[in-house]
Amino acid sequence: MRPALPRSRRPPQRRLPPPSPTHPPVFLPPAPGSVTTRTTSLVSVPHASFALRFSDLLDIEAACAEAEEQRAVRTIDWIGARINKRCAKWTDDTDSHRSPWWDELRRCIEGDHVPSKTEGWNHPVALILAVSTTAPNPLQAVAALHSRVLELPPWVDTNILRYTLIIHPENSPLSNDEAGALFNAVKKQYGLHSYLLPLSLPTPPPPPVPVPALIPRLPPPPPSQEPRNLPLPPIPQTPGFPPDSSGLHTIRLTEKDIQQTARFTREFLFTSTRRLPSRLFSSTRRLFGSPSPSPSPSHNMSSSLSSLPLKAAMNASGQGSVSPPSQQRRLAEFATILGDLKLAVTVWEALRKDGKGGSDMLPLLLSPSPTLSLHASNALSGMQLEVSEPLPHEQLTALKYAVRWEAGINTSDFLKYPVEGERWLVWAAGNSEEPPAALLLARAALLSSQKQSKRRAALWYLSAANRLEKCGISLSPSFWESEGQPPLETYGIDAIMSNIEHSLGINGDLTLVFSVFDSLSGRLLYTTGDVAGAVRFFLGLLRGSTGNPSRTSSSPSTGNDGENKLPYTDKVYLDDFRVAYAHFKETSPESKQLNDLKLPFTFCITQQTQLRLAGDMQDRASGVWESREESWKSFSKSLGRTEGLSASGKASVNEVFWVDLVLRNPLNTEINLSNVTVTVQECSAQDLSSPTSFVEVEVINDIVLGAKELRTVPISIQSSRATSLVVTHATYDFLSLLSSAEPLTSRGRRLHDTVAQRLQPTYAPDVTIKVEIEDSDQKLLVDFVGDEQLVLAQGERKELKLWLSNSGGRPIKEIWIAAGSEDEIWLGQDEDSDGTGKAESRSRVRADISEGITASTEVIQSRNSLESRKPSCIPLELDPGESVEYPIQLHAEAIGSQELNLLLVYRESEKDRFRSARVTRYYSVFKLLDVSTSSRPYQTEDHLFLVQLELSSCMKSLDIHLRQITCMSPTWLCRSLVEHELGVLAPLQSSHLVFGLRPWGRGFAAHETFKFVSSKLRDVLHGQPVESSDPPPVDLLCSYIAETRRSISRPSTLDLVSQSKRGVVTRGLAQSHPHIPRESYSRIFPLYHPESVDFIVFWGIPSQQRSGYITVSGLSLGAGHAALGPIIEEAENAKVKRSMYAETQREKEEVLDAIRNSEWNAEMNPAVLVVQEPTVTHHDFSFGFVFLSLLKTFLIFSRPSGHVVPRLQ
Repeated sequence: MRPALPRSRRPPQRRLPPPSPTHPPVFLPPAPGSVTTRTTSLVSVPHASFALRFSDLLDIEAACAEAEEQRAVRTIDWIGARINKRCAKWTDDTDSHRSPWWDELRRCIEGDHVPSKTEGWNHPVALILAVSTTAPNPLQAVAALHSRVLELPPWVDTNILRYTLIIHPENSPLSNDEAGALFNAVKKQYGLHSYLLPLSLPTPPPPPVPVPALIPRLPPPPPSQEPRNLPLPPIPQTPGFPPDSSGLHTIRLTEKDIQQTARFTREFLFTSTRRLPSRLFSSTRRLFGSPSPSPSPSHNMSSSLSSLPLKAAMNASGQGSVSPPSQQRRLAEFATILGDLKLAVTVWEALRKDGKGGSDMLPLLLSPSPTLSLHASNALSGMQLEVSEPLPHEQLTALKYAVRWEAGINTSDFLKYPVEGERWLVWAAGNSEEPPAALLLARAALLSSQKQSKRRAALWYLSAANRLEKCGISLSPSFWESEGQPPLETYGIDAIMSNIEHSLGINGDLTLVFSVFDSLSGRLLYTTGDVAGAVRFFLGLLRGSTGNPSRTSSSPSTGNDGENKLPYTDKVYLDDFRVAYAHFKETSPESKQLNDLKLPFTFCITQQTQLRLAGDMQDRASGVWESREESWKSFSKSLGRTEGLSASGKASVNEVFWVDLVLRNPLNTEINLSNVTVTVQECSAQDLSSPTSFVEVEVINDIVLGAKELRTVPISIQSSRATSLVVTHATYDFLSLLSSAEPLTSRGRRLHDTVAQRLQPTYAPDVTIKVEIEDSDQKLLVDFVGDEQLVLAQGERKELKLWLSNSGGRPIKEIWIAAGSEDEIWLGQDEDSDGTGKAESRSRVRADISEGITASTEVIQSRNSLESRKPSCIPLELDPGESVEYPIQLHAEAIGSQELNLLLVYRESEKDRFRSARVTRYYSVFKLLDVSTSSRPYQTEDHLFLVQLELSSCMKSLDIHLRQITCMSPTWLCRSLVEHELGVLAPLQSSHLVFGLRPWGRGFAAHETFKFVSSKLRDVLHGQPVESSDPPPVDLLCSYIAETRRSISRPSTLDLVSQSKRGVVTRGLAQSHPHIPRESYSRIFPLYHPESVDFIVFWGIPSQQRSGYITVSGLSLGAGHAALGPIIEEAENAKVKRSMYAETQREKEEVLDAIRNSEWNAEMNPAVLVVQEPTVTHHDFSFGFVFLSLLKTFLIFSRPSGHVVPRLQ
């Protein structure tokens, strides 16, 4: 038998009183003790008890008309008034087993009967229309009640059952037969949901009969006054149930009338064939979809504020109409009421995942687990309970959640780990200073004391008493007597703060609020003269606030961070320590009593503290410079050089470097550290404590760290001689009082090399911060000229200048520069700046004029290699003290924040080892053009394919000048099909260019390229290493469409275009062939696919003196015939046991599928038949038939024999 839900989660019934006011309201007795309901799947579920709540419809209509915020304010004030009136009796009650203040708070919350916009618990499910036979026309009164329109807001679910109750007293003018006829007429006209209730109702009334007291309910608002300006409202008495002189609630009905009323209750709910469980609680067809068989107004059930989080629902309440709760939420609520917990949990979980509530109900339905705290925290997370003055409706909602959790979860489960539900009450209380929040804290304290967590309980009792006192609710006089304080003093609770904030321990039981805090405290030590003991005690109190950030008492905590503390706990402890220690140093400056005093926590994070040399960025990317050095070493080895590269990470004499200290404040309050510095020693020194006078270390006077703040603090260091240094400690003065030192060594990595190391935990030597200081006889300083923010357009070509200076004592005669594979740079000046404009001798140019548009073609030979760029030599020699500026050309095409990391290696002669210098330039690139291409076969003899190039400007206010479009392809000749004017592209405008493509006579290298790729991929499929060889060179046909022709064959342009193409191809291969190592791409794939088509769009913005080009790649045109089919079939039939490219069978299949779907294995229909329309022929078929000739053209797209055009007639 499942436990009963809280009363606030029971289905409510509404009652419309009879028109005649001569009879008192009908008392409906409770349902029988054992109740069985049926779930949506018609499964019977027994209940220990099942309470239904009845309300007056007129009261509900009036309450729904009140503003939600105003009602929340009145509810909180009303609860506070009831508590204030009864607190004097409660505080004098010595029964420790009772908590009447909590019972009163829970009854007030459970008495809420007004429908809510965000949940459907208080929405009506049935309406009883009561009519007395003493009315002049009872049938007309019934008709009037049924025709009455419910004056409820649109967010109230009015899809309810209507039940007609006819009350027939003995003094009625109608006889029993006439009353029976009236009952039959009502059943015939309004359905079987009707009942005839005969009552005697004698005059004078019979003696009173005691009945259970009703749950208190918020009185209606005054008609014309604001709630906050009113005096505290009196406690209302329920009409018809007045308490007698003894204070008991009674009803004046005869025993027969009570039995008749009980019979009606059973008939209405349980026993008759027209019982509600089968029609209301067990059948969801009417409630969640199909129309009701009983007369009820139609209602829109499409959307609901319950589908929104609480905060959004509150904000939406004043914006137009609001729909009733959603069907899904209503299903969850009714499944919960009926006991179908499996369905209820499923639907509540679905609502929670969609962000539509449900977290407040799941703790009531799930078994105890750590997830319950997460659900409770999530239910309260949408409310701003941490602010000093939370919104009233959020306070009331949190209060409802807390009361329901405490009442609906078994006490033993609610208190034990991992639920710890008393913390939920503290979260719900937040920072509100209203009486209900104070009682939540008091309840949490009482539950904690039952767990023997008396220190935590006392802290929450203190906060509860403080808040109650602020609300004008005084504590018991016996409490003040126990504390030795007069109760009428204005300072109130603050007078005893010093005796309860820092308790050393708790002994005894909780009899009064703070009677357990009669032990010694830190302040007691201080006031009695034991200042040193007080200092140690206060510092020890801060020990518990280390570790993970702790939450305040008003914040839901889902972690295991220890006990929740009030927000000011750390601050109070810290202030006490500061005062006590300052007093000790002032009064006992020579005392050695606290010489061994150490902080119980640390500020430095040694694993993140690191060394930073000149030229290194503070947030340097890991692995960037290592890859640059590896690139240089590989290049140097390929040249046959034996000289190595000096190890990086060294500083020069008189050069400043830094130690980046990472400091984290473990306390939940602001602190300051003074004289922050590091201790530096020579590695060769036997005594690490010996001074190093030749080293200058920066000392930071003062640093202020906020609560839980994490900050990086750089400490500069400079050495005047060559040596090896080690940074051993970080030192500081805590609060400018206590000198502290923290070691900067961290434990080495765990070793797993031998069996003994794996069995017994063994670690490598401790990791220390070391730095080598070398002589500055040869030192190259490098930087970019200008430190302004560099913002480039997409594809812009920008000239940057490197500043090189020899700061050493020896000349530098050899300088190399190594860049990344994605960096598109050219060393030297642009050809246009020197006026040469010379093209390479290997280029051949042929001009072609078509329809007045200048179009030219140019053949450029390419190595066709994907090999990444190699380091380049800068033709400079620098004498000591000499400086020079050297230009480099940067092409920026990648969008977003970018960085250019250059490694410069240098030396004096061939016998010297190379040294390195680093330089970084940050820049950002904004989008300029949206470029897209599309292609399709073109059914003409002159052009086999048609390509459309669409350019869309992304600029909102600048014109873009299109200066040239170049098409590069090993196979295809590009011609413009329509006249284009490459002029100005206005802001946010588009330009469509159409080109025709046909093969050109120099496409003979395609066969050799396919043969090369096929042989390499065969080795890949068989798991064999690929031999290092270059692909066949290729001739690229460049077709120009330009106003002023700019040749691609210029050295800088050709090199930058090749770098851009290399980057595009490499990124594409990394996505399509992830199992092939990146370093193997250049040995397998060429730079240009034989049938590829690339466009280069040259642009300019004269108003900003910007120019550049954008490359458009990805087109591959021509009829492929699955050139890799034989090697794929061979690989599928071969039994390869091991492969250097794939370890598992799944990876082998992925490698095979990637090659099968690659552009090198593409297929296309190679032939297209084109039928030309004949000329119009006139013929009279009366003279017979006639022969006509049709010209049919076959277009062959196959390679490699060229363009074949057979014709048939």
